[in-house]
Amino acid sequence: MRPSGNERQKRQQKRVKGVLPVRVRGTDKDGQSFDEIAHTLDIAAIGSRLGSIRHELRIADRVTVVYRQRRMEFLVVWTKRVGKHEYQVGLQAVKQEKDVWGLNACDFEGGAPRARSMALGTVT
Repeated sequence: MRPSGNERQKRQQKRVKGVLPVRVRGTDKDGQSFDEIAHTLDIAAIGSRLGSIRHELRIADRVTVVYRQRRMEFLVVWTKRVGKHEYQVGLQAVKQEKDVWGLNACDFEGGAPRARSMALGTVT
């Protein structure tokens, strides 16, 4: 799934590929609360793309993502079905926080993040 030229131009910050285990909490399109384990596919200072989401979400739904001891609020900006009961979702941070993913802003400027920054953590 490569972004088109227009999508790349719209992006304000670079995305970094990174698979980090996360816990996602929210309410699905049917109004049912959920709490599930998923993972990031890409991360940016202001958002993320998640995989392994088992609940269908709607654009503008609000979800909480927990990574290590960080609890972050996001809005769903897009969804894509990738299997019979699996979705990828694009998220945008409700408020921009410093060091959201445990990475520094310079980690999103050209090149891959430092190896220690992308070490997998436990999900709580």
